[in-house]
Amino acid sequence: MSVHGGKLAARTLKKAGVECIFTLPGGHIMPLYDGCIDEGIRIIDVRHEQAAVHAADSWARCNPGKIGVAAITAGPGVTDGVTGVANAWRANSPILVFGGQGPFANLRRGSLQEMDHIGVMRPITKYADAAYETHRIPEYIELAIRHAVSGIPGPSYLEIPMDIFMAEVEWEQAPIPKYIRTEAPRISPDRDEVRRAIDLIAKSERPMVMAGTSVKWSRASQNLVNFVRQTHIPVFTNGMGRGCVPPDLPEFGNRSRRDALSKSDCVILAGTLLDFRMRFGASIPADATIIQLDMDATLIGQNRASDVALVGNLACSFELLAEEIKNTGTQLDYSNWRDELREIEVAAEQAVESKLNSDETPIDPQRMCGELRDWMAERSEEFITIGDGGDIVATAAKILPVPGEGAWMDPGPLGTLGVGMPFALAAQASHPDKRVMIVYGDGSFGLNGFEYDTAVRHNLPILGIVGNDGAWGQMMRPQGAVYGWDRLQGTLLNFTRYDKVVEALGGHGELVESPDELRPALDRAAESGKPALVNVIIRQDREYKGGIYV
Repeated sequence: MSVHGGKLAARTLKKAGVECIFTLPGGHIMPLYDGCIDEGIRIIDVRHEQAAVHAADSWARCNPGKIGVAAITAGPGVTDGVTGVANAWRANSPILVFGGQGPFANLRRGSLQEMDHIGVMRPITKYADAAYETHRIPEYIELAIRHAVSGIPGPSYLEIPMDIFMAEVEWEQAPIPKYIRTEAPRISPDRDEVRRAIDLIAKSERPMVMAGTSVKWSRASQNLVNFVRQTHIPVFTNGMGRGCVPPDLPEFGNRSRRDALSKSDCVILAGTLLDFRMRFGASIPADATIIQLDMDATLIGQNRASDVALVGNLACSFELLAEEIKNTGTQLDYSNWRDELREIEVAAEQAVESKLNSDETPIDPQRMCGELRDWMAERSEEFITIGDGGDIVATAAKILPVPGEGAWMDPGPLGTLGVGMPFALAAQASHPDKRVMIVYGDGSFGLNGFEYDTAVRHNLPILGIVGNDGAWGQMMRPQGAVYGWDRLQGTLLNFTRYDKVVEALGGHGELVESPDELRPALDRAAESGKPALVNVIIRQDREYKGGIYV
């Protein structure tokens, strides 16, 4: 029986456990849709290719051990998807992006939308190649997936020219791999290095753990928690490490990180890079020892050398640390240091709580987030919260609960605005039993807000909350403070009725202008059964504390 390349591709994706692809239609990639229908792979079509790739990124984040897939057409389809690929690259998300191309038979003759996509994608992918023979499509897909999930995860890009995709071969000519691994092998660090790490910890008085993105991709959360419970070492999270530690764990800190870093004499970097979020290493005292755990040796020693490096899957690293502590009889108990930081945590939490009850209008952003937190606590459903913005997301991240792994997502270190609805599409499609919620800045809503149309068409009842201050706040404040408040350019917005936009797209919209209106509006939005947006008019802050957030 002869089949076209799209059926080969879809059968291979099915073998890899792919349940859903995200796409914007184009003639170059139509064969893939035909194959996905046969294989029962869900197709969610979006309104912009950037959203398709962001959604694939989110699918990988929401489903550890699986790969996210997007399909985008040639030319502007691929270039529109570049931002999504770059975001997945910086976030280490394992995704596979199919790109269209003009007919191979007309290569470099100037076909519609023909360009060097691979040259564009190569710097921001782990693998970028093209399949030029139909019978080899399954082979190339397996290779692209293997690259995406091995070592440091990341995006792969596979281009299939239109005539190669549409050409037919016999099934026997194009064998589908019997097994496609979508998780990297669990590689353990050197045991001697593990013993060196334990020796350094034992010599320290105030060690701490910074748990980051590689904890998630290593699926090491429970192993990390076991290690912390064994030693009582304080632990903090950043990046996609958020949620990997239960919030009620006594060793977990959320508001005392700066104090902990300033006093610590041994910092265990568990999948946390010393990038701008750690002041490129300057957050750690110069005389502190650094023990770094990460998935690949190329991540070790960025911006500051480590004293010990444990390279491999972080679950394996924490397992070996726990095992060697037990085998050597090493006594590690940092509960006094933990309790010292716990006092700082409690005081900081009390100080924040006192600011959550403002009755002012426009609404205080902290009051908005406090009301949202309390509303979430009253409901029995599980939440996945997505932050898409600047100021309002920074505020929400300090107030809203993150009860478990995968309960919070944000753009990651690339800082890409517009991920909100694309991330939510994948989260809601893969977890229909959970309440998926987006906390937006009003600027961010403008980037991919039209994906509410996608949510309506695919019956995904996502709830969005916009903190609307009529400005690009993080840029407005430094611009006004440095150059003069009478010289603001490009940083002011209107107090736009984004709720009306969502209504026009078929969803449910609410406008909130006073604090007492927020909870009832959230109730109505949640019970509408539709994709919904609550547009909250908040105070425009102009207090500048320095810095331009880089």
